[in-house]
Amino acid sequence: MNHRQKNAISPEHEYLGISKSFAYGLQHVLTMYGGIVAPPLIIGTSAGLSAAQVGMLIAAALFVGGLATLIQTIGTKYLGAKLPLVQGVSFAGVATMVAIITTGGGLSAVYGAVIVASLIGLCLAPYFSKIIRFFPPVVTGCVITIIGLSLLPVAIR
Repeated sequence: MNHRQKNAISPEHEYLGISKSFAYGLQHVLTMYGGIVAPPLIIGTSAGLSAAQVGMLIAAALFVGGLATLIQTIGTKYLGAKLPLVQGVSFAGVATMVAIITTGGGLSAVYGAVIVASLIGLCLAPYFSKIIRFFPPVVTGCVITIIGLSLLPVAIR
């Protein structure tokens, strides 16, 4: 390894200048906004909520996403990555939530399941951080694709 490679700045630490940083930051926020709004729309529509109730569900998702973003960015000793990570709603549980709603469980059952799953995930996160190296991008890419394909029937309806 030569001297230049040894002192090279990794891409995530490179300073791009104010205009590029602003443009990329705006792109990131706009992309995140669509990802935060879509799951509550799908779940709220499946639950038969009114437009005002779906709006409240979206507002709650945006609030919690912002709160989680602050926790990740600021961080504490045991919580948060201390990196500018924008947090949002995951599509991974949407199909399960819709199944709970449509089989008679209702929205309150979904809320309870999300709270319990979040607490379990919080407890398991330190262990998963140690095995993340066993999940290369091809594996995570396949999982994300399967999640997207499982949501197609919901999107069509």
